[in-house]
Amino acid sequence: MTVEPMLRMIGGGFVAASVLLGIYVHPGFLWFTLFVGLNLFQSAFSGWCPMMAILRKAGVRG
Repeated sequence: MTVEPMLRMIGGGFVAASVLLGIYVHPGFLWFTLFVGLNLFQSAFSGWCPMMAILRKAGVRG
């Protein structure tokens, strides 16, 4: 798997997990959902995403 599909998979997993945690554990977890969403929004304009840097350092193919 390359960086792009893996990034989408991780982002979707983070959003789904944080919404479920926000519903069933504590509403404070919804702040993490907001953080992920804002990061995805800024990366559309800047082209920079911290998770992409982490995945590249971990050796995931570009």
